[in-house]
Amino acid sequence: MTIQWWQILMLTLYAGLAFYDGNNTTFGTVKPTMAGFVAGLVLGDIRTGLMVGGTLNLLVLGIGNFGGASIPDYMTGALLGTVFAITSGQGAEFGVTLAIPIGLLMIQLDILARFSNTFFQHRAEKLVDKGEFDAAARMNLFGLIPQSLSRMLPVFLAVVFGSAFVELVVNNLPMWLMNGLKTAGGILPSLGIAILLRYLPVSKNITYLILGFFLAAYLKVPVLGAALVGLGLAILSFQMSNEKQAVQQESTVMAGGDMGDE
Repeated sequence: MTIQWWQILMLTLYAGLAFYDGNNTTFGTVKPTMAGFVAGLVLGDIRTGLMVGGTLNLLVLGIGNFGGASIPDYMTGALLGTVFAITSGQGAEFGVTLAIPIGLLMIQLDILARFSNTFFQHRAEKLVDKGEFDAAARMNLFGLIPQSLSRMLPVFLAVVFGSAFVELVVNNLPMWLMNGLKTAGGILPSLGIAILLRYLPVSKNITYLILGFFLAAYLKVPVLGAALVGLGLAILSFQMSNEKQAVQQESTVMAGGDMGDE
């Protein structure tokens, strides 16, 4: 199957819009299943698109890029995997095989995009100091450009030049670049979590923070297990708060009745 120019354009634009949606409007277009569906719709084979996207969606269940963490971009993987599966005629299994390394490669491009965005953020800080708030707000919009391009350019090049181009890039990235991006990718989540902790009521809930750290660092409890412990404690705290309020209301009513008797 030969891909048409309008199909290349639609897939490239979708990659940029899906990234924006994942960070702002959250309509769900960033999910691999939706990416596979859209790619299948554009190329006329929705079934293959759903098979590729649905398979990759299993890989992202329970994964979130909180605190600035970079995670595999299986949205782009599903998009390109569906394209290669349909255009090559080799089916969904072939598309998934290519989509996984694509998603892993996109981690590195995501890190580069986040670093390039710091230029606009520093500009925004300087404009805020000058009182130019409208211009500072525009800097935040401009920051979307490098991050959207980090999805649009790979999709465009991969669709135009085919799966051989993707395999060539994956197999020939220099190790010094990969190691540098890996180090940066490890720093970003720590920095992001530190920033989040500045705005959370940590001193008020320090007990939960210590317990969560103990579970993760010493008992090696996975994220889901720690989350379930936190959920149980939250329910317990909520129930105790309700009981306390009920006792206080009952005491108030009784005190009001005693005063009425007098």
